[in-house]
Amino acid sequence: MSAGATRILLVAVASLAATPLTARADGRAELVTCQAMVERAAQAKQVGAAATQQDDAALARCQQIVRDWTLRESRMSVDEQGRPLR
Repeated sequence: MSAGATRILLVAVASLAATPLTARADGRAELVTCQAMVERAAQAKQVGAAATQQDDAALARCQQIVRDWTLRESRMSVDEQGRPLR
């Protein structure tokens, strides 16, 4: 494994380990945290990093939160500042 791949792996593992602390935020902050976690997991998967069952459970939870927000936002007629979307 190259030094760059090792560095990416270490960053991904560290950020996945820290996610349970930050993923308890409310509302949009939780969505942003989960989107970042899903992106980091995708990057870690590309370099072949192994994930633990705890990481898999947290990732599945975050993927569900992102899906829920996507569905919710598709039904909204205004953004978070109250401006019309359409």
